[in-house]
Amino acid sequence: MIYKSVAALSRSLVSRSGFVRNMSESGRFNVYITRSDMPDVGVDQLRKECDVKLWEKPSPVPRAEFLKSVAGANAIYCSLSDRIDKELLDAAGPGLKVVSTISVGYDHIDVQECRKRGIKIGYTPDVLTDATAELTLALLLSTSRRLPEAQHEARTGGWVSWAPTWMTGPGLAGSTVGIVGFGRIGQAVARRVKAFNTARILYFNRSERPEAKEIGAEKVGFDELLGQSDFVICCAALVPETKEVFNKSAFDKMKNTAVFVNTSRGGTVDQDALIEALKTNQIRAAGLDVTTPEPLPLDSPLFKLKNCVVLPHIGSASIEARNTMSELTAQNILAALNGKDLPAELK
Repeated sequence: MIYKSVAALSRSLVSRSGFVRNMSESGRFNVYITRSDMPDVGVDQLRKECDVKLWEKPSPVPRAEFLKSVAGANAIYCSLSDRIDKELLDAAGPGLKVVSTISVGYDHIDVQECRKRGIKIGYTPDVLTDATAELTLALLLSTSRRLPEAQHEARTGGWVSWAPTWMTGPGLAGSTVGIVGFGRIGQAVARRVKAFNTARILYFNRSERPEAKEIGAEKVGFDELLGQSDFVICCAALVPETKEVFNKSAFDKMKNTAVFVNTSRGGTVDQDALIEALKTNQIRAAGLDVTTPEPLPLDSPLFKLKNCVVLPHIGSASIEARNTMSELTAQNILAALNGKDLPAELK
C-alpha cells in the first residue's frame, strides 16, 4: 500500500507487540500531561524524547477538555485529580500504552480496564514515604498541641498571659499510638513516633509485617487498636475493604481523649460520622490532610470546628519528593513507550 503522507503512514505504524503508535508527524510518541504545574524535571525529560501536550493551567484539566485533548496519546501523565476510566481510555484510542500517575495512590485509575487493554500503569511508591511520614508527624503534633488554635489566639488578642491550663493538649511521650495500614508510610510513621518515647506502637494490617519487630510495633485487631490507642493514624490505601472503615462504629470505640489523624485518603473516613464525633467530643480532635471531596468546600463543618486541623493534601509536598516523583513518572512513561520494564509499575 502506498501512503499519501507521512501522517497517514505514522498512524498505521504498529510496534512488534502490536501496539498502534499514533506517532506525531515528527515520528515521536505523543504524551499528554494533565496540568501545567508538574515539576519541570520530569516534563523536561519527556520533551527530549516525545511530543508533549499539556493543559496550560495550574489546575486539574476539565473533564470535557481532557476527553478531547487526550485523543491519539501514547501516554498520559496524570495526578490524583484526574479520573482515568473507560470513557477516557476510549477517548485516548488504541495507541495508548501507559498511564503514569504522579502519586503512590491509584484509586483514580480503573486498573482492571487498563489491564484489559494491555495499558501499563506507572506510579511513585517509596519516593514520597519520608515526606508523607514527616507531614503526618507535623499534623499529629499540630493537632494534639493545638498549634493553629494557639496561633489564632496570639494574633487576635486571646493571649493575655501565661496560664497553666490554657492551650494544653496531650503529648506523645508515654502514649499508645495505633497505626492503621502498615506499609511503607505506616512503618516510616512508626519509626518517627518511636523517637518521642511512646509507650506502645500498635498496628493493624491485613498481613503480618516482619519489619514490625525491628520497629517495636505490635499487630492487633482493628477494634483493639481503636480502644487502646491515644493517637490513631490512618495510613491505609483506599481499597474496597478500607472505604469508610472509620465510621460511627469506629469512632464510638475510640477513647474520648483520642486524636485521629488521616494522611491516606479521604474515602477511608465517613466524614459525617467524624464531624459528629468531633462535635460531641466522642474523640478529642482530628488532623486531616485528606478529605472528601477535595478541595473541601469552604462551608464545610470541619472548618468551623476548633478541634479539627485541615490541610490541603500536602503530604508529599517537599521539594525533593515532588521532583523525584515527577522524574519517576516520566521514567515510567519512557520505559513503557520503549518496550522496557517500568521502574515502578503497578502489578
